[in-house]
Amino acid sequence: MSVADTPRAVSAEGVLCTHCGLPVPAALVAPEPPQFCCSGCQMAYQVLHDAGLERYYDMSERRNLAVAATGRAYDEFDHEAFQQLWVRTRVDGLRETDLYLEGVHCASCVWLVERTPIAVPGVASAELDLSRGIVRLAWDPETATLASAARFLDTLGYRPHPFRGARADALRRKEDREALVMIGVAGAISMNVMLAAVAIYSGWGPGGMEGAFMRYFRWISMVLSVPTMIWPARPFFVGALSSLRTRTFHMDVPIAIALGGAFAHGVVNTFADSGPIYFDGVVTLVFLLLCGRFLQTRAQRAAVDSSELMHSLSPSIARVVENGEVREVPAEALVPGMILEVRHGDALAGDGVVDEGHSEIDKALLTGESVPQAVGPGDPVFAGTINRGATLRVRVERAGEESRVGQILREVERSASRRAPVVRTADKLAGRFVAAVLVLAAITLWRWYAIDPTRAMDNAIALMIATCPCALALATPLAITVAIGRAARRGILVKGGDALESLARPGVMVLDKTGTLTQGRSTLAEWQGPDDARARVLGLERHSSHPLAAGFAAAWPDMTPAESADVRSTIGGGLEGRAGGRDLVIGSPAFVLSRAADPEGLAAAGADRTLTPVLVAEDGVVVGRAAFGDALRSDAAESLAALRARGWKLRLLSGDAPAVVESVGERLGFAPADCRGGASPEDKLAEIEALSGSGTVVMVGDGVNDAAAIARADVGVGVKGGAEACLAAADVFLARSGLAPLVELTTGAARSLGIIRLGITISILYNVLGVALAYLGYINPLVAAIMMPTSSVTVVWIAWRGRTFDEATR
Repeated sequence: MSVADTPRAVSAEGVLCTHCGLPVPAALVAPEPPQFCCSGCQMAYQVLHDAGLERYYDMSERRNLAVAATGRAYDEFDHEAFQQLWVRTRVDGLRETDLYLEGVHCASCVWLVERTPIAVPGVASAELDLSRGIVRLAWDPETATLASAARFLDTLGYRPHPFRGARADALRRKEDREALVMIGVAGAISMNVMLAAVAIYSGWGPGGMEGAFMRYFRWISMVLSVPTMIWPARPFFVGALSSLRTRTFHMDVPIAIALGGAFAHGVVNTFADSGPIYFDGVVTLVFLLLCGRFLQTRAQRAAVDSSELMHSLSPSIARVVENGEVREVPAEALVPGMILEVRHGDALAGDGVVDEGHSEIDKALLTGESVPQAVGPGDPVFAGTINRGATLRVRVERAGEESRVGQILREVERSASRRAPVVRTADKLAGRFVAAVLVLAAITLWRWYAIDPTRAMDNAIALMIATCPCALALATPLAITVAIGRAARRGILVKGGDALESLARPGVMVLDKTGTLTQGRSTLAEWQGPDDARARVLGLERHSSHPLAAGFAAAWPDMTPAESADVRSTIGGGLEGRAGGRDLVIGSPAFVLSRAADPEGLAAAGADRTLTPVLVAEDGVVVGRAAFGDALRSDAAESLAALRARGWKLRLLSGDAPAVVESVGERLGFAPADCRGGASPEDKLAEIEALSGSGTVVMVGDGVNDAAAIARADVGVGVKGGAEACLAAADVFLARSGLAPLVELTTGAARSLGIIRLGITISILYNVLGVALAYLGYINPLVAAIMMPTSSVTVVWIAWRGRTFDEATR
């Protein structure tokens, strides 16, 4: 059976696209299969067949998205400046780079991307990290180019961008490999030393063990433990030394003292052939601490990694006009004064002023405004916004980090890494704890020298081992890691423990409107006019890429557009043309009324000021009126009520028109004083800064215009469907649609903080008990070495078994 003949090709709803499985518009249905919903899917289908990759269509999990190929040549990827910035030469002569791909999300995407070497001769390998959307490409520069591989990926709908954190990413992978090797070495040594310890403990039973064998196992334990002290334990000794030099005690100090003291005493007892040796406790402690430190480091990197991905999505190229010719250069090469050519669908690579042309600019990325705004000569435009109309020529004034979006991203990075208050509390406790341990160990040594000198050193070391803050060091990172993992399974991605702790205490929650409380897209809310006019409207609107044109198509998906001709577009006005045998004008009231009469007064029929009106005129007479709005999310009212019931004070802050914001706020129960519209990114940041210091401040949004405010807030929350910059700045990303996950987040955070505090409390109680028993001489170093990992296991069990994010938190 061919792909075109599979059951996926048709459904009860009509004809489905052979490539992506979405419904095919009636106007695009072909007499015979295969069927395609758009030219992008048709091109992707042909490319896969030409490359012999038809098995893609046999996969059960496939991306159900229409292919949005840009058709770009990606010649800038082969530019010398680009190659110097992003391409590496391997020892085998191949070239290598990392690219961020938009739109990868499932196993079929991995399969398809990693088949790039089959489709593009000269490409040696393509390895995709699905969780991050990063593909590592290697190719032979003699037989292939990076641009050819990029064009192939773009054809499939995976738009490539240079991954600008590649160098730091390589360094981190190196650090992670070293850390994992260190953990592996410590774990292997620990297991072998424990085997020797079991033999020694067994020799203490009835029948005993011959002295020669006992000495053998003691020496084997010491020899095996030496590598652990030289390499895996080295970070703790280096940290302790640095702490002493700066006179800022932290947890590495008591850890180093306990490890060094126990090991030294074990060595002395091994040579003396008497007393406990402690090596099993020492190596186990090193292994457990390295594991905890590795988990904590990985969690702290989440915000930084996302920030780099955010930069990867900014425009990588710009079309520069020089001497009448247009050439593509890397965006990093832009300088003030250059003239850019910005075509339909292009994102601006820098801030500037329109020099030539008229068009409409989609500023949703920066302002949240859902309707594109008309621009002309002399109007300012900003990097990251998208040209939705005719070609513009823009004179660059600021580029890169100096652009408006660059400044927002810099603000994001400043706030991207914050330490959890719980961790800061633990560090404060550790400083006092270190001083107390040293003082108590000295007192214990002095006291027992007066009572029984033979037990003085053993009791002092037992106190340091028993009070070694292993459980205290593990309690927070382990509890955070478990809670974050469970939240992720519920579609709530949390970057760190500071977010969980802050969200556990109700405060002020500021919410964006567009895309957060609303669906973030224009939908047809009202239609007044004859039914047969709708087909003619669609006939004209299918020639436009304006969001309102998409709104018409979404509202009438089953209607066949009428044949159209002579379609003309006026920037900021609307469309004119002929459809279904009639002359049509569609657009803003001012535009249409300048070309047609309105005998029925349809232009004044709408009373809802929050909706965008569109008039339709046929043969010189207004016959219809449409109104578009941004619909509220279905669960918005219920979720906001639940948040208020939990003690949160809610505010609405949006870049959309004040009248629209006030109307939405009224429907959702906001007081007028708690609603503000027309807010720029800078205004949002100032609002959050003004609220700081008044308790927990949470910012919930979905656009770059929210990114700086999200980064500045105590907790930033990005919602599904938001811009990548916003999601990168956020401490929490809600991967499920709607606002119900936001309610679940606050409940789960409260439970998570309870687990963290319980773990810290138990570890402190354990240390207090250990101090008392060691000081009174009731435990020796061997018992202390057995008790020490017991506290860690207890903390791990509490973190693992605690209920944080589960079905009950919804």
